[in-house]
Amino acid sequence: MDKKLENRCSWQEYFMRLCETVAERGTCDRAYVGAIIVNSENRIVSTGYNGSISGDKHCSEVGHEMRDGHCIRTIHAEQNALYYCAKEGISVKDCSIYVTHFPCLNCTKAIIQSGIKHIYYRTGYRIDEYAIKLLQSSNVLYTKL
Repeated sequence: MDKKLENRCSWQEYFMRLCETVAERGTCDRAYVGAIIVNSENRIVSTGYNGSISGDKHCSEVGHEMRDGHCIRTIHAEQNALYYCAKEGISVKDCSIYVTHFPCLNCTKAIIQSGIKHIYYRTGYRIDEYAIKLLQSSNVLYTKL
């Protein structure tokens, strides 16, 4: 076997490394999270990171807008990636999503509802038991890398 191919990283590791780079674009320092949506042909269809809505001030510029212990100025990385697809008319049915952190409950619901079939994540941050239950009942796979 070709030595170069032996050292080649897997698709999962490749996308997770890219996801970590996407997270570096984040503008809310409470959590740098990146998300990448990938289709069945291993093509990236969307990326997202934690940040404000388009045209609004960023946490990095004006600080956090806190409510109930959460920064409400920020859109989560998964939401940003999904909203871009919705805006552009890109189907995510049967896609996979790579996320640096396990999705929150609301992002989990959005992922399930959008038709994504597999979540890959690096960090198990605040994993919600109900999110796990929803994923299992919806037959959405989740894998820690």
